[in-house]
Amino acid sequence: QVQLVESGGGLVQAGGSLRLSCAASGRVFSVYEMGWFRQAPGKEREFVSAISWSGGVTLYADSVKGRFTISRDNAKNTGYLQMNSLKVEDTAVYSCAARRSVSPSPSRLIPSYDNWGQGTQVTVSS
Repeated sequence: QVQLVESGGGLVQAGGSLRLSCAASGRVFSVYEMGWFRQAPGKEREFVSAISWSGGVTLYADSVKGRFTISRDNAKNTGYLQMNSLKVEDTAVYSCAARRSVSPSPSRLIPSYDNWGQGTQVTVSS
């Protein structure tokens, strides 16, 4: 198991930026692929982005493509989600997740991930 702690959420105006961090501990982070998911009030949790164990492959939901960038620093056991040009509809609780995998391409499926952080609130005002 790996423990995950998110940080960096907050309140921002539409058009602004935030960078979320996901700090991992407990296992060798470099053999875990990582994903970001979000859940808005009254909605199902949805996929946002994922990155392979090496950082070589990234995936994005269509709704965030071109605005969000996922990255990782395995030396620091930390993953990141840079969010630019934020929209009101990006408001949600953002959670990072990890699963032990050295697959060349990460998963975008929620059930694939067995390690989850507690989530961090992102609120975008108009």
